[in-house]
Amino acid sequence: MPSRKEKKSRIGAPGETAGTKKAVPPPNKTSADALPASGEDAVRPRTTLPVVGIGASAGGLEAFETFFAAMPVDAGLAFILIPHLDPTHISIMPELIQKRTAMRVLQITDGMRVEPDTVYVVPPNQNLSILHGTLQLLELSRPRGVNLPIDSFLRSLAQDQGPNAVGIILSGTGSDGTLGVKAIKGEAGMVMVQDQGSAKYDGMPRSAIATGLADYVLPPGEMPGQLIKYLRHAVHKTTAAILADDGRMPDALQKICILLRTRTGHDFSLYKKNTILRRLERRMHVHLIDEVKDYVTYLQKSEVEIDILFKELLIGVTNFFRDAQAFEALREKILPELLKGKPEGDTLRVWVAGCSSGEEAYSVAILLQEVLEDQGRRLNVQIFGTDIDEDAVAAARAGIYPASIAGDVSAARLKRWFSKEDNQYRIKKSIREMVVFAVQSIIKDPPFTKLDLLCCRNLLIYLGPELQKRLIPIFHYSLKPAGILFLGTSESIGQAQDLFAMADRKWKIYRRKPLSADARQVMQLPAAPAIKESAKPELLEPIRKAEELSAFQLVETILQQVNAPPCVIIDEASNLIYVHGRTGRYLEPAMGKASVNILEMARPGLKMDLEAAIRKVASNQQEFVRQGVAIEHNGGHLAIDLIVKPVLGHRALRGLLMVIFKEIDNPLKKKSNFKQSGTGTKNATVETLEQELRYTKENLQTTIEELETANEELKSTNEELQSTNEELQSTNEELETSKEELQSLNEEAATVNAELQSRIDELSKINDDMKNLLDSTEIATIFLDIDLCVRRFTPKALEIIPLASSDFGRPISHFATSLIGMDLAADAHEILQNLGMKEKEVRSKDGAFYRIRTRPYRTTNNVIDGVVITFEDITVLKEAQAALNTLNAELEQRDRQRTS
Repeated sequence: MPSRKEKKSRIGAPGETAGTKKAVPPPNKTSADALPASGEDAVRPRTTLPVVGIGASAGGLEAFETFFAAMPVDAGLAFILIPHLDPTHISIMPELIQKRTAMRVLQITDGMRVEPDTVYVVPPNQNLSILHGTLQLLELSRPRGVNLPIDSFLRSLAQDQGPNAVGIILSGTGSDGTLGVKAIKGEAGMVMVQDQGSAKYDGMPRSAIATGLADYVLPPGEMPGQLIKYLRHAVHKTTAAILADDGRMPDALQKICILLRTRTGHDFSLYKKNTILRRLERRMHVHLIDEVKDYVTYLQKSEVEIDILFKELLIGVTNFFRDAQAFEALREKILPELLKGKPEGDTLRVWVAGCSSGEEAYSVAILLQEVLEDQGRRLNVQIFGTDIDEDAVAAARAGIYPASIAGDVSAARLKRWFSKEDNQYRIKKSIREMVVFAVQSIIKDPPFTKLDLLCCRNLLIYLGPELQKRLIPIFHYSLKPAGILFLGTSESIGQAQDLFAMADRKWKIYRRKPLSADARQVMQLPAAPAIKESAKPELLEPIRKAEELSAFQLVETILQQVNAPPCVIIDEASNLIYVHGRTGRYLEPAMGKASVNILEMARPGLKMDLEAAIRKVASNQQEFVRQGVAIEHNGGHLAIDLIVKPVLGHRALRGLLMVIFKEIDNPLKKKSNFKQSGTGTKNATVETLEQELRYTKENLQTTIEELETANEELKSTNEELQSTNEELQSTNEELETSKEELQSLNEEAATVNAELQSRIDELSKINDDMKNLLDSTEIATIFLDIDLCVRRFTPKALEIIPLASSDFGRPISHFATSLIGMDLAADAHEILQNLGMKEKEVRSKDGAFYRIRTRPYRTTNNVIDGVVITFEDITVLKEAQAALNTLNAELEQRDRQRTS
């Protein structure tokens, strides 16, 4: 059973957060828990050198020092440190870290080869990459606040070292390192993150932990022990023990696939074995389990570990515009041609399979929107993003991404398609509404159909040949004639050349080919899309709704359900786009050029009321009814209730209006019969009323025209306000940029401040040592500067010269001494001239004797910067010498008396 400390070291793995089930401790762990005592017992036997990339920002120096204080000297690892440094300040970080470790600590120079038991520190104002174990320095390509050196290096490390890469994220603000962590996990590397409680600034650790990809979340002092245990265990390859000799899937791996299928509902047995084995082997290293059968037992006891393994197998590594040149080819070459045959108002359908957290789906949406704007086109775009990872789909729906996406998205696109919120980017509503996200399995669930574009990038490379062969015909079935299939750069359609033609060979973009009759009979096409009874209805509901979406079908369904009278649907320009029932009694084609504008087609008596009703409904989006409208028809009049209302419900129908013609009994006929039996006076009254009515209509028309003029003026004012708003928005974006630069500057200043504080502490300690040394010698000493002014003195000097702490900086010549016949200033001046040493013995007024030594003050660079005067009290020595002289004299006198 593992110790409590070992349990703690595994916190932070995906799924082991607060609120989830507690993981069962893994069995049969290696017994050597102590750190290796020598290089032979460490991880040096590994054929490839493990390289550890460590990123930190504000507060990182303390974390670095704690980490290396606990790291053994002979672990056989190479460490590369990527702190956020001030590009204008010379860093002393290598010197500071060298004091915490006996390993070599070097500042990186271009072309330096990575060696074991060495710490490398990136220099200021440089980005770092690694190629075949060689470090390469690059000039910063982005301004302060936008550059992301940790993400940049960790991505390079993942590509170069693969499973041997280890990424560690320590204290810092922002989200630099988050995308690098994803890249390392995508290559089956290992990730450690400093726990938020021990981090001085928890922004970077919090962002890295939020990815759910951290293998260990620990304080820096506990990381070295767990790192060495992991790498020592990784030396013992378990892949060979897992694979069967005959190439079939071994029983242990089948059991693991069954456990995964039971827990998640997804079958991984047709995935590439190497993909499964690499992830399986890595999880065994994390838990220090040697035998596969023991790991199977652990999985049976821990649902949390099954969830973690499921996440590992999904390999949700993606970013915006991955393979930027491929997306550029799609934008410049493929999409314009694809849109060319689309009529105005048509629907463009796109499916992004395996969308992970949504970056690729949004990338396609941005490209489509840009192309549509370039062409001045208006199309209904429906993009379906699907994945089997519910957490990833939830993140895609939220549309919130770390600030580090600035490394993948250009500044212009960030400004146009994203909004900045609390050091994060949120996708704008116009792009978000183009995409529908849903949980769906490309293997077992029905596909989308009638697609113009299908993106399935970097998914097929993880699937076995049998599964790939099954999916390619499904892609062909899903696409419209001449539809586009967009694959990853390492993927292909295999032997299905009869289904797809090459549209771009370099970037693996294919165009659907029509099926021959023979191929149609041979190929097993999938059944029509249907919701399986075994599937979760709440998960497939968004897909079903999106598949059945059709604006005109929806309108027709509504009209049939309510048994509506004759009516028409018009767009924002008042053009007819749908007609229901017989409308010839109310509308007729206008003379001249053919037009479908309802106002031009309105019969006499209808136009004025119809125009007013349309304007009112368009402005307030509420139903409007005009009763008793008289329309001229066949020499008589028809009476109708005119009803105009907005068509609500779906984004595709936004801006459309429904105009209903509800015929009623004609009051004019009744009025005519009444006139025939009336008098001439009544006829005259009627004529007067009709004149007044015509006059009122004319006045109303004038009022309407004035209102239209006022509306035009308001529109102009609104445009001016929009222009002002754009200027304010631009100012706000500039302030956001300044904020980012200031934040970056603050991080760099914090690092510099930590370095300087460490140097100050060191100098303070040296100063204390020097003071105690001088005090313990009890030798009076005075330090003078180059101008012979007092720089420092020891307490013993106060017995000779009356100095005080306020006398620093005063010339030594200003002070009287108790020494007889001694001119300190003259002797000091003489020493500065000849640079020698002068020694003399003098007596003070109180009878004490001193040996005075005067010598130059030399700096560590051997520069003369003053004078040092020491006063050694030799009174006792003089007294002893006098006593000795007296004794000698007495002895000599006695000798003379004896001889005489």
